[in-house]
Amino acid sequence: MISGTYQGQDGDSRLALRVDVDGPRPTGALSGDLFGVAGATTSYVGSFVVRAARVRDGRIQGTGAFTFDVPDRDVAVEIAGGAGTATVAGRTYQVSFESPYFRSALLEVDAVAGAVPFVSYATGSLPGPAGSPARELSVVAAYAEAGVELKTTEPGVIPVQDSGTDLAWDDAELHHAMTRHFSRFGDSVAWRLWLLVAGKHVGGYRGIMFDYNDAHQRQGAAVFHEAIKGETPQAQRAQLRTYVHELGHAFNLLHSWQKNLATPPQPLGPDGGFGDLSWMNYVQHYRPGGEEGYWSAFPFQFTDAELLHLRHGFYRDVCMGANAFGTGAAEIDPFEPPVEDHSGLRLDVRAKESFEFGEPVVVELRLSCAGEPRTTHGHLHPDTEFTQVSITQPGGRTVLYRPMMRHCVDRSPRIRLDAGNPAMYRSAYIGHGRDGHYFQQPGEYQVRAQYIAADGSRIVSPLCPVHVRLPVSREDHLVAELMLGEDQGKLFSLLGSDSPGLQPGNDALDEVISRHGGHPLAVYARLVKGLNAERGFKELTPDNRLRVRPPDPKQGIEHLGQVAREGTIDNITLNLVMRRLARAEARQGDLDRAHAVMDRMVATFEAKGVNPVILGQIRRQAELTKSALTAETS
Repeated sequence: MISGTYQGQDGDSRLALRVDVDGPRPTGALSGDLFGVAGATTSYVGSFVVRAARVRDGRIQGTGAFTFDVPDRDVAVEIAGGAGTATVAGRTYQVSFESPYFRSALLEVDAVAGAVPFVSYATGSLPGPAGSPARELSVVAAYAEAGVELKTTEPGVIPVQDSGTDLAWDDAELHHAMTRHFSRFGDSVAWRLWLLVAGKHVGGYRGIMFDYNDAHQRQGAAVFHEAIKGETPQAQRAQLRTYVHELGHAFNLLHSWQKNLATPPQPLGPDGGFGDLSWMNYVQHYRPGGEEGYWSAFPFQFTDAELLHLRHGFYRDVCMGANAFGTGAAEIDPFEPPVEDHSGLRLDVRAKESFEFGEPVVVELRLSCAGEPRTTHGHLHPDTEFTQVSITQPGGRTVLYRPMMRHCVDRSPRIRLDAGNPAMYRSAYIGHGRDGHYFQQPGEYQVRAQYIAADGSRIVSPLCPVHVRLPVSREDHLVAELMLGEDQGKLFSLLGSDSPGLQPGNDALDEVISRHGGHPLAVYARLVKGLNAERGFKELTPDNRLRVRPPDPKQGIEHLGQVAREGTIDNITLNLVMRRLARAEARQGDLDRAHAVMDRMVATFEAKGVNPVILGQIRRQAELTKSALTAETS
């Protein structure tokens, strides 16, 4: 067998060569990365791949695709006895065997005390597909089967004695943990990644790839022990899939049904990607057969296309901290409605008549049945990525809204839409994502959404116009500048944060409140500051301990009370604000005031004339909140 990684050098040029023509699951590809060597420094130059190499008489050759211009795209390699020559881009390298793996990365796993990291699963413990060998499969072994070596460091344990009782993590805390804990490696491109094994996520998720918003993405992920714990074979199997899945995102693998959104787009597998037998699919959405069908047919491996990416994707498209998730720019073609649509579902995007320049752009997503009752999943918010939102900007460029955090949902609530429950609604802040601010200039925008239903149908909404007004006064200009900073956008996405890395954004919002408190946009600064104050905030200290800043109900009441009194934000966010305001009042020791806030919430939406079905849901929500706060305070 000759497949594996080889190293060679020709003068100031170094070649990392990958030969993949025999051995386990050969792709028939030949690829490599070229580096320039100058003194004691080495710099990346470019990559190439031959996707269908020809092998004859010990010679491997083909025409390569390069990331840079070359006069000759033919590649030829001759290997014998662990050494040989490689002719690439007009240069000839003497190469020698280095590793049977095609890629190698350092994996650091840290676990919060009480969250037990997964070890391994015996794949023969439960029925599986014929022809898939039974073996003891750890995360390291699963990647080794894909030709990727994960070198693990000594696992760290994060003490929790200073954390109080709140061990549920939210997105802001995970973002802060990443910037504080993993910054020891610096913002750079390198084969290294961090996995945090935490207790639970406030949203109930099993895993999240949260390092998603700066120039050096894909270095961090988290899994949540409470959602996947257990010693049964079923639990161990689910843990293995969750770990491999989240780390797959760090290697720049998209979900199976999203590969057409990559740059460049990749073809979808069977059933719009839901038919992929892959670590990157969702078991509950596998077609045909759902979770039971998936596990009965899944051979515990990546698809051929994913294998090609892991082993032979261009260096910057795979290595952590290099190209952004999904690779390349976010520009896409606008979603086109299907030629035929028999799904029985309708998707609508709604927005207010106009937004001030610098105002956070929030839209309402509405999924309804168009006739007969329909059952589908409840993941309508674009942060779960079953719904995608495209934004056509005033200059004609269309970009994809890409959330700052990507939530992996391994459970899908079934929602029945009928006369008693005709629609479900979600409010989504789409003004900022991992590409920065999407509404950075006044003008006319067009927003369109696509929802991927439980049966794989792709429901496309009509266009929704979004008008961003020109600033009129000098104060309008000043406030817009304070609202449109990159850190401020992250704070709006995270609904606040204590992270020192986002302190400039918090300072800007404080200035909006203190100097421009009467401006209409100040309500959004109060919203972020109030929601962040009302909750506790976890952080990992430099000495690897977990510390929790307790909630500040007084400051939460001050800011959220003002937001509720103004009532100018969208209805769904206003609902959240009033429930959190009630919680702050209860924590302050005034249960009567907390209950009064819930009564006022019902009266507010009654006065707005909301749909009677929705008003009934709000009434029930208010009563449930009252009961929960009463139980909590007693």
